[in-house]
Amino acid sequence: MDKALQELLDKKAIEEVLLRYARTLDWIDAESHRTVYWPDADIDYGFFRGKAEDFVDVVIEVERGTQRRWHGGAGTQITIHSETKASAETYGLTASIADRNGEGPKGSLIGGRYLDEFEKRDGEWRISKRAYLLEWRTAFDDGCQEMLDSGFTLNMLEGADSKHPLYRKM
Repeated sequence: MDKALQELLDKKAIEEVLLRYARTLDWIDAESHRTVYWPDADIDYGFFRGKAEDFVDVVIEVERGTQRRWHGGAGTQITIHSETKASAETYGLTASIADRNGEGPKGSLIGGRYLDEFEKRDGEWRISKRAYLLEWRTAFDDGCQEMLDSGFTLNMLEGADSKHPLYRKM
């Protein structure tokens, strides 16, 4: 296969891993979240330093502590180093709503970067090393209740998880 075409296919496969990372956290799907990392991947988020096989349960429990959550990535730069090694840097935005201290739901918006190393094993790309860098955080009031009180309603996924009737494996 043409080298340039293979590089595009590899980059697309890596992008799919990064999209799966965000989606499986938002839907609290631990089983699918495990497919983002190799079990022996080195993970460093500051609050957790260790192997991916242990990290998944920790991060899923953190996400369960929120009522609503949204993870997004942008500006991903991917470098393919060889047939089996790549690296990526992705800007990350995370928004969540939680009642952390009994004062009602409050929002949090966090910006940071994911610094990832990828390995391709048996034809599959996954994260083999990740460091997360927090760059900023801001808090805000949960405006959804105000919308609901005004009579303008939208579908809302309170506490969504992989057992939700609208969740689909992708």
